[in-house]
Amino acid sequence: MDPALLREREAFKKRAMATPTVEKKPKAEAPPPSQPKDDAKKKMRPPSAPKLDSNTYKTMSGSSQYRFGVLAKIVKHMRTRHQDGDDHPLNIDEILDETNQLDIGQSVKNWLASEALINNPKIEATPDGLRFSFKPVYKIKDGKSLLRLLKQHDLKGLGGILLDDVQESLPHCEKVLKNRASEIIFIVRPIDKKKILFYNDRTANFMVDEEFQKLWRSATVDAMDDAKIDEYLEKQGIRSMQDHGPKKPVPKRKKAASKKRQFKKPRDNEHLADVLETYEDNTLTQKGVNPT
Repeated sequence: MDPALLREREAFKKRAMATPTVEKKPKAEAPPPSQPKDDAKKKMRPPSAPKLDSNTYKTMSGSSQYRFGVLAKIVKHMRTRHQDGDDHPLNIDEILDETNQLDIGQSVKNWLASEALINNPKIEATPDGLRFSFKPVYKIKDGKSLLRLLKQHDLKGLGGILLDDVQESLPHCEKVLKNRASEIIFIVRPIDKKKILFYNDRTANFMVDEEFQKLWRSATVDAMDDAKIDEYLEKQGIRSMQDHGPKKPVPKRKKAASKKRQFKKPRDNEHLADVLETYEDNTLTQKGVNPT
């Protein structure tokens, strides 16, 4: 190696050792300048809403939709158990147990027991107000009571009974209707296609001559209303049946009691007959008193 280069290298080392050095620490990064308020608001995340638990939602007393949902489930269950023949009343705890709603809040439970179930038209409460049962449209329990009801409607001219009301009121309805099919007439109402039940009065069954049947079927009254039919019957000398329906009793008005006051004569003081004295002119003259 060249000795000149070695000498320069040694001289450079000596100069470097003789020169003092100061270690510089790295500067801390300055904080970024403050951002405008509008930008800060944009970057701020909105507070997340608390998550609703299913159990917490069920116990919320302010939800009217939840309350009426509980009530509807109870009414449906009470109707079903009545149709199955279970008509004994239950208290509020037994009802909630059978409908699997024991997790409701205390406020909803108090609302059901004190207001909702008592005022519901489909629920009947015991006199003490602690037990509840289903309230059907008709009080019928078997086939005999159903026929008795149909007879009463037939005799009073009230018409038939809706099959829907019978199914709601009569336990084991399908079985009873099947056994009493010969004593009941089913008619489909053309307006809404609902079935109506009538009592089959066999005493009203009689044979009609074919000639009368032909005359009856030949008469067309489709384009005539009741007023025109009544007018036609009156022209033919036939009195219409407008007055033969069930009449509503007209309440009698009470006549105002118009009693004349009788004049009572004044009574004499008969109990003082022995005490009273009559002073006449003769008596005064005998006592020496001049009446003038």
